[in-house]
Amino acid sequence: MSLSDLDHTSKRVLMFGGKGGVGKTTCSATTALHYASMGRRTLIISSDLTPSLSDIFEMEVGPTEKPVKGIENLYALEISPDEVMKRWKAKFGPEIYEAASTLIDMEYDEVIDYVAIAPGIQEEFMLDYILERVKDGRYDLIVWDTAPAGDTLRLLDLPYKFIAHLRMAPRFYFEIRDAFKLKKVPFLELIESWKALAKEVTDFMRDPANTEFILVTIPEALGVYQAKRLVREFERYGLTIRHLIINNVIQNPDCEFHRARRAMQIPYINMLADEYGDGRMKIIQLPLFAYEMKGVERLRELEKVLFR
Repeated sequence: MSLSDLDHTSKRVLMFGGKGGVGKTTCSATTALHYASMGRRTLIISSDLTPSLSDIFEMEVGPTEKPVKGIENLYALEISPDEVMKRWKAKFGPEIYEAASTLIDMEYDEVIDYVAIAPGIQEEFMLDYILERVKDGRYDLIVWDTAPAGDTLRLLDLPYKFIAHLRMAPRFYFEIRDAFKLKKVPFLELIESWKALAKEVTDFMRDPANTEFILVTIPEALGVYQAKRLVREFERYGLTIRHLIINNVIQNPDCEFHRARRAMQIPYINMLADEYGDGRMKIIQLPLFAYEMKGVERLRELEKVLFR
């Protein structure tokens, strides 16, 4: 099995997720390299708290989209939660303050910082940022190296909490309007626009015609059980995972140590095959390489296996 069957021509976003340390970034970087080499203008984004695209591509990536050395059509971006919040404030801050200043007398930063603590704000903006990159047409494909599994679940959950929060908010502002005898409450219009944005983002991410989620794990207890939990959570949101990558598989043990490790891995590989290998998912096994996966040359070696 490989990722060669992936219908990349219709997909706009490929999300890679899984427990930290299982090879998500390596797999996403290799996938981005593969499609860029096929002529698709590709952006790879890492929203991990400790991003490693810079290490893998052996160049400084950072929070600004920049071309990857040695790979035509490939651009990279590492965006931290602090950077997400900074951009959210820059995009929505002025209209928030304008709306809030009709009701309360507060400093600009106080107002923006207070609104910014609403549940799901950062996650909503991260998804919105990716959707904007899709809609502006600058890239044919976005490969998203998501944060470790727990944060990915939070990413899926909080936009829904954000929408729920916005549904309750109008009641509060209607009470303010009546109490202060205001004819118009600008915040209500702002809330309606945010609700529309949240719905657009979640609808896009839920549509399999637009987005594909690829799960990465390793054949060890923590990786496998975290992967199973992630599958269940995706199903709870009506999302389907169709590709599962099992990384660091020892395929040809040639010493006592590797034979023991291989014996440990087999039950976990069989567990995943029994549960998901009946047509539910395409399971891809990647071998444990003897060298670090960094630099274009090494990624090309992995590409031969991942897309054979």
